[in-house]
Amino acid sequence: MSSQTDLRSTIQDPSALDILRYRYHHGTTLGSVYVIERWLFPSRFPEETTGSSELEAVKAWIVKVGVEETKKRFETAWENALLDEDIAWFQNEAKGTTVRLPIGYWDLPGEEFTKGTPFEPFTHIYSAAWLSIRTLVSRLRAHNIGVLLDFHGVPGGANTKEHSGTSSGVAAFFTSPSNRQLGIRCAEFVARESVEGLQLAGLSLVNEPDKNSETMYDWYDEAIAAVSKIDSTLPIVISDAWDLRRALGYSLRKNVAFPTQSVNPILIDTHLFWCFSVADKQKSPQDIIKEVPTKLTELDGKEGSVTDRGAVQVIIGEYSNAMSSDSWAKLGETPKEDLVKIFGAEQSLRYQHRTGGAFFWTWKMDWMPGGEWGFKAQSDPRSRIIYPPPHAFIPDRNIFGLLECARNRIDERMYRAVGQHHAYYEHLASNMPSEHWRYEYGWKIGYQDAYVFFEGKGPKAIGQGNKIGNLELWVLKRIRESGFGRDHVWEFEQGVRRGIHDFNSVVGI
Repeated sequence: MSSQTDLRSTIQDPSALDILRYRYHHGTTLGSVYVIERWLFPSRFPEETTGSSELEAVKAWIVKVGVEETKKRFETAWENALLDEDIAWFQNEAKGTTVRLPIGYWDLPGEEFTKGTPFEPFTHIYSAAWLSIRTLVSRLRAHNIGVLLDFHGVPGGANTKEHSGTSSGVAAFFTSPSNRQLGIRCAEFVARESVEGLQLAGLSLVNEPDKNSETMYDWYDEAIAAVSKIDSTLPIVISDAWDLRRALGYSLRKNVAFPTQSVNPILIDTHLFWCFSVADKQKSPQDIIKEVPTKLTELDGKEGSVTDRGAVQVIIGEYSNAMSSDSWAKLGETPKEDLVKIFGAEQSLRYQHRTGGAFFWTWKMDWMPGGEWGFKAQSDPRSRIIYPPPHAFIPDRNIFGLLECARNRIDERMYRAVGQHHAYYEHLASNMPSEHWRYEYGWKIGYQDAYVFFEGKGPKAIGQGNKIGNLELWVLKRIRESGFGRDHVWEFEQGVRRGIHDFNSVVGI
């Protein structure tokens, strides 16, 4: 019998949308489509454009060809950003699961999102942008591909770079009350779209804020609270602003097992590049490669016990295989091609081991396939340099047999796990009260969850062969849904974890 008052459980089998959101995300950022950058798509800019941002491009095109022709050119570029053959390649050859899609606040429909901003005079140009984005999300979803929507451009700019949408050189998002409120309205709009059926893998609130954005976490609190009132199931991605340790502390405080009200699961987006800083330019390629396994150690000791600490889940929102010319000048006698392959393999391995997903920068550009910056070049099956997780290569014909094996071994694995839990607990704290039935119940939930992820939900819902990749957030979700109070919920949590582990061991993923 329970020693506490439990609430009613709301646990159900994972849905197709759950799988879309909580599986491991092997993917890429789509690139310069709805937030254009001149170095990626110079063809989207007239030659006489004075800057390299979206705003300068739209101004220059209007001067050159007029408003309606500019609108037509932009809409054609959006429509042709991903062809059907691109999507098929991403799914079948690159083994991708998720696309990170950068957008700007100016891409949302209606004058309310551009009023008082530099994009206000050009609202007409972008009147079809959101419809285009929705259509792209739906096309990808029809092929079992998720979309992480990323507000790359926020009002006023979260950083001074031109990928924020303007060439102002000013980061005025967090310092302006009106910009902050507009940013929240943008997030609320996406949340309402999510509630109304737009199936998103997640929403990234802001891209690469400046390190010195002092009010950033206050704004995160406001934005998350606003979104939670509309759709508390939508995973929210926050940027670490180049300070992962601080973001982890924030995440642990937000992703608690027993919140006072419904709140979104929070993921942390961190970016890893080795080609920009002065320090990295002084390193050889071999030095950089040796550094890869040392990254993300800030996570050490923070995973594995949501009940006690809260949950942390990191994704790599951007990475590449690029190094600076200064580094390549130090490569020695080893061919560059060999070092690029090692670099890509090391990054793939590290991110799959420590994160819930990784998104290569980037997929689409004028200069395809993109070299060390190009997802197409680095994912070519004939010379693969970045690698999907091993379970992505399991042939569909093998899935049924593996599932049958998992069904046949469920009793054996459960009795072993429960027996080990009993023995360990009795040895550790034999005089302490225990409720081992919670562990067994959790084990059954975890095993079944992993089974459903791997089985999929039918060809039109979500495909086969998935693995729970965002494990910490999935465990958090199950704890919140269990209805259990604080006493002994840790036994349920550890049961869930062991059940997932045992299923993965049986099928070899």
